[in-house]
Amino acid sequence: MTALDTNGSSGTPAPPAAAPASAQSVVHIDGPWTHRDVAANGARFHIAELGEGPLVLLLHGFPQFWWTWRHQLTALAEAGYRAVAMDLRGVGGSDRTPRGYDPANLALDITGVVRSLGEPDAALVGHDLGGYLAWTAAAMRPKLVRRLVVSSMPHPRRWRSAMLSDFAQSKAGSYVWGFQRPWVPERQLVADDAALTGRLIRDWSGPRQPDDKTVDTYRRAIQIPSTAHCSIEPYRWMVRSMARPDGLQFNRRMKTPVRVPTLHLHGSLDPVMRTRSAAGSGSYVDAPYQWRLLEGLGHFPHEEDPGAFSAELVNWLKDPEPDR
Repeated sequence: MTALDTNGSSGTPAPPAAAPASAQSVVHIDGPWTHRDVAANGARFHIAELGEGPLVLLLHGFPQFWWTWRHQLTALAEAGYRAVAMDLRGVGGSDRTPRGYDPANLALDITGVVRSLGEPDAALVGHDLGGYLAWTAAAMRPKLVRRLVVSSMPHPRRWRSAMLSDFAQSKAGSYVWGFQRPWVPERQLVADDAALTGRLIRDWSGPRQPDDKTVDTYRRAIQIPSTAHCSIEPYRWMVRSMARPDGLQFNRRMKTPVRVPTLHLHGSLDPVMRTRSAAGSGSYVDAPYQWRLLEGLGHFPHEEDPGAFSAELVNWLKDPEPDR
C-alpha cells in the first residue's frame, strides 16, 4: 500500500464551486441507467438510476464515484428494485461545496436524496466511506432506512476505537493520517495523471485486480477540479474532530444502536480495513445482523467479484426474515 505523508494538520476549505461542465464527460458513463441531478440538503447531487421497485441507494467510497456500483445497478434492477447510485458531495457530478463534509451532514445528504426521490425509505448499501455514512444515516434517521448493507467499513465507533488503539489497524489505515497535511495529499492524488490514485486502487484490491480501463476511469474522475480535495475532507474531519466537542458529540450520537436489519460484507484480504476491526460492529446493531466474510477478496469486493457480491446482496434483500 502506498503511504502518504503523515505530517501536518487539517486542510483548508475548497472554494465554492459546482462540478464543472467537463465533469459530465467523465461521470456520465453510458449504460442502461439514466443520469440526472436531484436537490437535497442545500446541494445538487448526480445520480444514476435503473429499475423499478423498492429503492436501494448505493453509496460509493474513496477514491471512487457512482460508477463503482455499475454491476449492482443492473443486478438490483433485474431483481425488481429501483437501484440508484449517487455521487457523494464533492465527488463525480455532485456539487463541490466549501464546507459540509462532516459525516453527520453527509448522512443528511443521503437521507435528503431519499426524500427527493419521492420514496418513504431506502435500503442503503455503502462501501468504504459510503459504508461509514450508511451506518451514520441508519442511526440518525432510522425511519428513512429500511435495511442496511455495509461493505469494507466498521461501525464509526468501532473504526475510531481501532484507529486509536490497534496499531495494526492504524498502520493499515495510515493513508487517513497522511490526509491530515493541508493541500499536499490532494496534489499527490492527481499528480502524474493521478498515478497514485491508480496505485491505491490496485494495492487495495485482492488477487482479482482491476483492468486498466477501470483504473483509468477512476484516475480521470479524481482529476475533476476540487474532487481530490473534497474526497479527503471527510477523513480530515474524522481525525481532527476526535478531541473536539463536535467530534465527541458525533461519537456519542453513534452510540444509538442501528435498529434495522443489517448485512455486513468484508473481503478477507482487505489490507485497509482489517477483519478484526470490522467484525465487532454487530454490537452496535439492535436488529438482525449478518456477517459475511468474502474469501479471497480485498477492499473492493463488489468490483472484484461482482457476481458473488450481487448475489449476497439480492438474496439478503429479498429474504423476508434475515435473522434466520
